[in-house]
This record gives sequence, structure tokens and C-alpha cells, in this order.
Amino acid sequence: MDETIVETHSGKIRGADLGKVIAWKGIPYAAPPVGARRFQPPQPPEPWASVRNATTFGPIAPQLPFLLANGTLEVEMPEPQSEDCLYLNIWAPRQDGRKRPVMVWLHGGALLNGSGSQSDYDGADFAERGDLVLVTINYRLGVLGFLYLAELAGEAYASSGNCGLLDQIAAFQWVRENIAVFGGDPDNITAFGESAGAISIAMLFGMPVARGLFQRAILESGPASDVPDKKAASQKTQTFLEILGLKTSEIAALWTLPYEKLLAAQARLIKDGRFGGIQPVLDGKDLLATPLQALTRGAARDVTLLIGTNRDEARLFTDTITGEKRESSLASAAISPELRKNALKILRTYSKSKRAFWRALACFALRMPDEKLQDLLLEIITDYAARIPSIRLAEQQVRQGGRVWMYRFDWPSPHLKFGACHALELPFVWNKLDASSMSVLLGANPPRELACGMQAAWIAFARTGDPNIPELPTWPAYDLERRGTMIFHEMCQVINDPQAAERQVWDDFFSVAGELDSTEASGA
Repeated sequence: MDETIVETHSGKIRGADLGKVIAWKGIPYAAPPVGARRFQPPQPPEPWASVRNATTFGPIAPQLPFLLANGTLEVEMPEPQSEDCLYLNIWAPRQDGRKRPVMVWLHGGALLNGSGSQSDYDGADFAERGDLVLVTINYRLGVLGFLYLAELAGEAYASSGNCGLLDQIAAFQWVRENIAVFGGDPDNITAFGESAGAISIAMLFGMPVARGLFQRAILESGPASDVPDKKAASQKTQTFLEILGLKTSEIAALWTLPYEKLLAAQARLIKDGRFGGIQPVLDGKDLLATPLQALTRGAARDVTLLIGTNRDEARLFTDTITGEKRESSLASAAISPELRKNALKILRTYSKSKRAFWRALACFALRMPDEKLQDLLLEIITDYAARIPSIRLAEQQVRQGGRVWMYRFDWPSPHLKFGACHALELPFVWNKLDASSMSVLLGANPPRELACGMQAAWIAFARTGDPNIPELPTWPAYDLERRGTMIFHEMCQVINDPQAAERQVWDDFFSVAGELDSTEASGA
């Protein structure tokens, strides 16, 4: 019997024998979203009669080059690209009659970049070490996945603003329906993702059709909270049309323009920064609530969460790999008017002394360049954009009776001043220290025991819903009294309520949003 051939609902596929693991790549989980299907929800894949070759990756979603480290680090972008991009990849141990846990990876990239075929996400070793089934997916990105057209083009495009999320849901549905033939347990699925991938998972909590598709979720450096409504999304679409030189009456041209022209216009649309440039939409049809609103309503109380952030998230977007000084728009772009209103209280809390506070205040008020102020602002932005929103989700899940584990990744890059920056945990979670696109940030001797421990904790969580392993200190579930948090470093430890004062200073700032969430929850 050829173990590389399995039969899915759409037809038979042949994978590649890697020894202890078999890989199936480029499996279509939906019909190609091309032609009349552009800007439309995903449709079921078209069946095939013969055995389909599944030994090479499918095309990735159309995207422009992905630059990090203030424009000095280019992330791998596999070829080819095509709108025909809705493919997934599976790595699974040889079958022996047992059902294995399933982990489905959602890549990051600001909803603009990334794919399931990046070498950083090769799942062969993960599947072998964890004795589990590992799945990676592509989904539509940028304007092809998140351009809201309903207000300008009619109800036929009511779902266009969330096609990328609907792609992800279609992939989870395919996994649930087919994963058993790969040796996976359809009732033991863990969604895990980083950055935009983690934010996407959080968004799925606000989409009723996604409920029940996974039992556990790992959110790495994700949950930003703002989601535009239909009006704001329509205004962005109008701007996009203007960039293309189209009138509203000419909107039908979007259906046939080459995707390269759409991407060129997209680049101009987000020229002031990647952050918030492309987002899902609270459309009232598919996405009904923000992640925080959804958890407040108990929409995901049955989903066990592992959630956390990196100690110095914001540094990846300001420092340069080369060490040269470059102007960065992150600070000004990330600091909202509401944040500025609370600047005094926030600066006072984050400053280490009164002298440091007055120095920071003077430099901030006079707009004087100052390295210590920059460090302070980066710490504030990290909390504002990532850590505090993650804590808010954890708090709501605990209040609803859900189980949560919290972590913070603290191991600092030895390269310049990147610290424990955004995405640095990825080669540790995937245990790929020797073959990572971020090798320059890892240095010559990254701690291998940390990588083994983190991956083992992720595997344990996927298997049982509990990340505790013998190699780590006892890791308590998160609660609102102790707030136990695993600190991942060369010497891992659990700290109760780390950065407590900094956490508490945001209570008032986020209170209005919290009241709105509670009000909406009571009327749900």
C-alpha cells in the first residue's frame, strides 16, 4: 500500500515520503478565487478524477516585498504568486491507527505578506517531534482579501471586506472534514498564529460560522483591537479608487484589472505605514464583533487559549539590521490622539525615576531627539499595541470561565538593540535556529534549550490543552488575582503580574472601550 496516497473529499492526492513523516503540499481547499470569484467568498474546491500530485507548494497570494527592521531585512517570499492561491500543506507521521492532534498555522505579515510555504514554516520536524499533524495555509492578502465593496458595489460584494478571514474559515472546514485520512483528530484542532495570523484567529471569535472549528488557540504577538466599521472601510475603498483614477461609477473595473495594478495602488494606499493599512471590517454580515466584544459575550469560552507577546515588540519596526540611523514613522503612527491625552500619566509610570520622567517630558514636549525617550516610547507602544490588548482578551476569557495560559518572550537578540523584538520567538517555537530567515537576529549561539522547551510546550498544549512540561517551571493557568505569566528566557520562570504598574496605568485608558463591550454584551 502506498502511504503517500490519500483520498480527500475532492479526490486522491499523492504526497512525498520524508521518512518518518509524509508531506502533502499544494492541496486546494477552495476553488481558485479568480475571474468572477475575485472579491467573493471562497467556494468549495473543484473535484478531480485522477491522483493529484501534492509534492510541491501551490502559488502564494499576490504580495509586494516584505521589509522589516526599518527597511533593512527582507523576509522570504516564495514564488510563484497568483490569485489562484488557496492551498494548504500537511505534514503527518506515518499512520498507525491512532488519531493525532492537529495544529493549523496562520502566518503573519500585516495581512499584506506571507504564506504557508515559507521555509520557516516547514512542518516536517514539528510533526515528527510532536507526533502530530501540522497544517499551514495560504489566504488572500491586501486589497484582494480585505477591500470592502458592499457600500459602493452592492450587496453582491457584502463579504468582500473579510474574504481573507473567510478563506481561513474555509481552510479550517476543509481540515475538519478531511484531516482524519491523514491521521489527524478532527475533534482536537489547535489554531496557532503570529502577528496578523494571531489577530486573524482572534477575529474568528467574532464570526459565528467559525465556531467549533478549533478547540484551542495560540496567539503570538497579535491582538490589536481596532476594527473599522462599514463607513470607515468604504472611505478607504473610495480612496483606493481615486488612487487608481476610477470614479465610483467605474468600480466594475476592479473585477478585471491585473492584480499587479491593484498591488501598486495598494502600496500608495498604505504609504504612511503598514500598521492599520489593511484590516478586516465589522460588516454586520460575517464579522459581527471585535475580538474583545466576542470574548466578553462568551463566544469562545470553550476555546482554551495560550496567549503572549515579546518584551520589545516595537523594536523590529524601528531599528535597522545595519545599525544605521533611519527615520521611523512608527512612534507618530502608533500614538493615537487618545494616547496623547494620557501622555503625562503614562510617561510617569514608565519612567524609572522622577528625573527620567522630567527629561522624557521635556524631550517629548519640545520634540527633541533623545535615545532614552525613544526607548521609553517603544516600550509604551509595545504595551499599547500588543501586550495590553492580549491581556484584555485573557481577562475576558477568564471572566467567562475559559482557560488561559499567558507568556512573555524575553530572550533578547544579541544583534544591536533589537531586544526581544516582534517575531523573534518564531524560530524558537518552530525550533529552527539553524535555518531561520531571522538568523542575523539570532546570533551565533541562540539558546537551544529554550527552543526545545517552547516547542514542547506548544505541542503539549495542542495535545491536552495544558502547556506544562517537565523541562519548564510549573506554569499555572492565568487568573485575575495572581496573573501568573511564563517568562521565556535562557532561565525560564513564572512571574505573577509582570510589569504590574504599567498594566494598571492602561485601565482608565481602555475603560471606555470596556464599557462599550460590556454594554453590547448585555444586549447580545
